[in-house]
Amino acid sequence: MKNKTLSISEKSLLTPEEAAEYFNIGVNKIRALTDGKNCPYVLWSGNRRLIKRKPFEEYLYKQYSI
Repeated sequence: MKNKTLSISEKSLLTPEEAAEYFNIGVNKIRALTDGKNCPYVLWSGNRRLIKRKPFEEYLYKQYSI
């Protein structure tokens, strides 16, 4: 099996840096939006913050500004 890297659009979980690139939002803004303890579009793996792409995308589409 070949080691294939997925493009950002194919991933379901994104790092804050990947989310910033994908959504064209700054990394600091991504971190600020995902700092909440019960944030529905963040998955914590230890200290690692992963952004759930689809729920975050839906959240952004509903916002007027961020």
